[in-house]
Amino acid sequence: MRHQNLQDNGEPDRVAPLARLALNSFSALCWTSRRVLDLLLPPRCLTCDTPADRPDGICGACWRQLQFVAPPVCAVYGTPFAHDLGEGAVSARAISDPPVYRKVRAPLVYRGPATRLVTGLKFGGRRDLAGPMAGLMAHPARTMVAAETLLVPVPLHPWRRIYRRFNQSADLAKALAGRVGGIYDPFTLTRSRPTRQQVGLEAKARQANVRNAFTVNPDRLHLLHGRHVVLIDDVLTTGATVTACAKALLKAGAAEVDVLVFAMALPGDGREGSRDNDR
Repeated sequence: MRHQNLQDNGEPDRVAPLARLALNSFSALCWTSRRVLDLLLPPRCLTCDTPADRPDGICGACWRQLQFVAPPVCAVYGTPFAHDLGEGAVSARAISDPPVYRKVRAPLVYRGPATRLVTGLKFGGRRDLAGPMAGLMAHPARTMVAAETLLVPVPLHPWRRIYRRFNQSADLAKALAGRVGGIYDPFTLTRSRPTRQQVGLEAKARQANVRNAFTVNPDRLHLLHGRHVVLIDDVLTTGATVTACAKALLKAGAAEVDVLVFAMALPGDGREGSRDNDR
């Protein structure tokens, strides 16, 4: 016997089937409109603007130029090894200069199309890139993010935020939370003083530039205490900025801090003074 939705007065509810029909019709209309739009205005590659297969995709030529960070990698710094040294192997740098954070991961090496995506988002105002970039970050994120993990973006100073109109790291963190879970938290960590642009500075100068530049919002201490934090940024070069952020978070009571970025510069790439890592 077919089930019928009944109203409070016992009469059959004819509104629900009509609502479902309207919703299905609207969904079909949206799909058809999207297909027509794709025919009239074919999707373009996010990095070179040539035709691409998907609206949020990268063309085949650019995809082949992406250099993915794949195992084997250093268990701490996430940099690739030339040979497999076994599970948990660490690089010489991790032994001689261990970071305050637990580990850092990135899906891509900061070369080729990855640099164009970073600069397009950060300096070109292409906020539509945050979703696809977060999609690439989702693979390493799934091994780092649990339901109670705080996803904390590297903050901008308020004046820089006004000038740029948005924080690219916050856009990435928000899009990433929508894909892998965790708790998007753009309010816990703040940039308490303005700093010089990192562009053109050597590693030691970068460290001095951001030392004590980040603080934790006192109203958020209860949320941070004892929690696992994944710090989100767009690109990692010397690591000076994420180190300063991690120190502030750990001092305020975070249990552990990991770092996840969209792309990392490898040692010897000469990216330490690049404009792309300017906060």
